[in-house]
Amino acid sequence: MSKLDLFTPIAAEELPATAKKLRRHIIKMITAAGSGHPGGSLSAVEMVTALYFRVMRHSPTNVDWVDRDRFVLSKGHAAPLLYAALAECGYVPTEELYTLRKLNSRLQGHTDKTATPGVEMSSGSLGQGLSFSIGIALAARLNEQDYRVYTLLGGGECDEGQVWEAAMAAPHFKLDNMVALIDNNRLQIDGWNKDIMNVEPIAEKWHSFGWHTIEIDGHNFEQILSALDKAEAIKGQPTAIIAHTIKGKGVSFMENNVDFHGKAPTPEEAEQALKELE
Repeated sequence: MSKLDLFTPIAAEELPATAKKLRRHIIKMITAAGSGHPGGSLSAVEMVTALYFRVMRHSPTNVDWVDRDRFVLSKGHAAPLLYAALAECGYVPTEELYTLRKLNSRLQGHTDKTATPGVEMSSGSLGQGLSFSIGIALAARLNEQDYRVYTLLGGGECDEGQVWEAAMAAPHFKLDNMVALIDNNRLQIDGWNKDIMNVEPIAEKWHSFGWHTIEIDGHNFEQILSALDKAEAIKGQPTAIIAHTIKGKGVSFMENNVDFHGKAPTPEEAEQALKELE
């Protein structure tokens, strides 16, 4: 495969503008659909932007390239964020974003690997992405391939027992080709994580399970890129990046507002949001 077939990484200084573009797509597509999950999509924008536009090896023109790096969206309700990134990278036309959640659309409310180019795992139930990623990471070892696996989990998703079963398995198998990114925005559909099922101290938990653990500001590109560089250098254990984020980041009335976990903005609210994101 020629280098011309790979997505060309953008300069680090271009990442903030790209992130803002993804946020605008998220607001527009969820408003057009009349339903969706803006809060948790907006909180993880910087991490997904850094991965797709700067870090991962991937090919929009050859989506099944065997040596591509894999991104697994475990918190599948953040599908609008992944779709926005895939569109800006060239996997799907940007105008297709506004078919989100429509009948017969390739862009369903939760990701569908059978329908959407670039999607690695069909999602729905929370807590499954890390286990799925372990399978992919083990396959790389068995096939003597050097691709890396990046899994995005929600902080509230870490309530799920299967997350911790997988968190034990990855260090046991010394899967240093995988990274778990925890979007620790502190909120879930029913309220604050600490009130529903407190997983704090979350960094200490991942560390105690055998992960190389890094805590960052999940909206700071310099910290995100530094953590991903460090993860690639770690041998013999997987890396967990605990990203402290703000749910609804970038839109004033959505930030830390649990109402926008799974509610579309009204046309008037969308207009205000887009003005803030100009």
